[in-house]
Amino acid sequence: MKDLELIRSKKAFIIDMDGVIYHGNELLKGVRDFVNWMEENNKAFLFLTNSSERSPLELSQKLARLGIEIDPNHFYTSALATASFLATQSPGGSVYVIGEPGLINALYDYGFTMNNVSPDYVVVGEGRGYNLETLERAVKLVEGGARLIGTNPDVSGPIEGGVIVPACGALVSPIELATGKKAYFVGKPNPLIMRHGLHRLNSQREETAIIGDRMDTDIQAGVESEIETVLVLSGVTRPEDISRFPYQPKHVLEGVFEIPDTLRP
Repeated sequence: MKDLELIRSKKAFIIDMDGVIYHGNELLKGVRDFVNWMEENNKAFLFLTNSSERSPLELSQKLARLGIEIDPNHFYTSALATASFLATQSPGGSVYVIGEPGLINALYDYGFTMNNVSPDYVVVGEGRGYNLETLERAVKLVEGGARLIGTNPDVSGPIEGGVIVPACGALVSPIELATGKKAYFVGKPNPLIMRHGLHRLNSQREETAIIGDRMDTDIQAGVESEIETVLVLSGVTRPEDISRFPYQPKHVLEGVFEIPDTLRP
């Protein structure tokens, strides 16, 4: 289920981060070689993450701490996609946010104000500030007419050591259950964020591949956007999980270390 020459022939790559590039603060095998290979072969690439916690600058700095220097322009997040989407729906609107600075600052940059009384939207991302008080307020606001937005539908994600922790989809679920209202998720697999990615890469879908570790976000996003799909088994998906899904990846790799045609020592 892999054709390395076909993968290598692509002009552009959309690459997930958690489970593909790192686990928490642990860089995964062969990532430096993969980045060097893309740069040496003039590939266009965009690290597109469903995480909403950090800004592109912070993600760039994180990789720098792990020993890889990449310009912030190579990063795009579900926080930016969410803010961009809401700006098309309700320019200059207001939001109640459960999330980290990466999400809050993206919304500020797109002209939104914070409102914990009568917001247009309740926006939920990953965040350490999620607690019973914020959950109760979110439920009250959604019941009062605020529309519910999730930055991404991921229910879990890996951190250091491969430990799995709750992610945005799991945090939104109690609000949905309590209110009977379904959230709209902007991140993968929503084709909207994929179109943003292709636009930033200045690439056509036929010449692009998406590399990710999740069947239900990365691979589904590629299938729905008709982009070549590459599943890596370095994150949350195990080989036995693949057959449970009605769609399949075009390629299955152990990790991105398989892609470069030459590995450095």
